[in-house]
Amino acid sequence: MTNRMFEDKHHASLYQKYRFDPPDEVKELILQYLDKKKGKPHQLAVDLGCGTGQNSRSLTPYFQQVVGIDVSESQVEEARTAMGFPNLSYRVGTAEELPFPDGSVDLLTAASAAHWFDTERFLKEAVRVLKPCGCLAFFGYGGNEKILHESCGDRLNNIYEEVMQFLLPYTSISVAGAISKLKDLFEAIPFPDKERIETIPVKLQLSIENVIGLIQTFSMYQAFLRADPNAATALLEKTTSRFLDEMKVSSTEAKVDFIMEYYCVLACKPE
Repeated sequence: MTNRMFEDKHHASLYQKYRFDPPDEVKELILQYLDKKKGKPHQLAVDLGCGTGQNSRSLTPYFQQVVGIDVSESQVEEARTAMGFPNLSYRVGTAEELPFPDGSVDLLTAASAAHWFDTERFLKEAVRVLKPCGCLAFFGYGGNEKILHESCGDRLNNIYEEVMQFLLPYTSISVAGAISKLKDLFEAIPFPDKERIETIPVKLQLSIENVIGLIQTFSMYQAFLRADPNAATALLEKTTSRFLDEMKVSSTEAKVDFIMEYYCVLACKPE
């Protein structure tokens, strides 16, 4: 059954504001793989669990048509507010029931979403809709983020890790799939031509506001917020104050280096 963890409109607006575009390192890896395995032209890319469309929009220069699909109407509505992408459309739907003819899709991709899919049902659909030599490409980050800032990076990391540990009881079992870097999904893919890159280091520069905003987008924080709104709000306020104190700054616009470890699963359907 498809998980419905991101239905709330406020959660969707947080996703649009604080979730990242795919890093160039990952996007180039996927496009090079598709070029090598299938070759051009690239006609149709389908972005599954598209959320507010960051990954969908990044694909538009490389495909004749891009379709983003998400189970959440709120996420899709938010995605549609970003204008200027004439070859991009969105649909409400699931990864397990795709509205495409057999053998019609060049690329099925998912950014920080594939761990929510029903693996068996999704892979059956993937085999059906992909063209011969069409590709799967799933990526995300696996929960090993690091913060660097002058001499207080270790203390900032400790604060961030304390928040993650506090939220652990609110973590869905499906998130374990992301933490394991989609190991089980990778093993279940029926194509012999497949690979899994476990560590792709990416460094971003984020403001304190962005770090706190990212935490708000996490499904476990949203579960905590539903369970105890006052305590969840207080956790973010306390965390913000601790960051400011350690950095000896007064503005949440102050920047830190945020190091993430992305992973990527790639597979190619046989001819």
